[in-house]
Amino acid sequence: MLLTEIDHIAIAVNDLASAVDYYERAFGAEVHHREIVERDGVEEALLKVADSYIQLTAATRDDSPIAKFLEKRGEGLHHVGYRVDDCQAALDAMIAAGATPIDKAPRPGSRGTTVAFIHPKGSLGTLIELVEE
Repeated sequence: MLLTEIDHIAIAVNDLASAVDYYERAFGAEVHHREIVERDGVEEALLKVADSYIQLTAATRDDSPIAKFLEKRGEGLHHVGYRVDDCQAALDAMIAAGATPIDKAPRPGSRGTTVAFIHPKGSLGTLIELVEE
């Protein structure tokens, strides 16, 4: 089994501060990590849930994938991040199974991880992020 656990569930939001406030009031959640990922044009707040995260993510520029998602679909579930021990091996296995990669090779992600994205068209309609810590 290449998947070790759910790393995170990503939710695209228009206003990160308001979303964090909502999760704090509704669930008593606390921000465990916050980061701007310039390469992807996003700012994220990670809320720890056991050994996984809820990743609230907002666009920092109009041409980012999150901005495009929000414009087309509005706020909501964006992707599922699966934790793996070896991002390259997991990416290769998914491609061999017929998945369509967005990233041709693993790349740096937030909080020092290595990541690769898989297109929803090749993954039963779900955008997948492979995450190696």
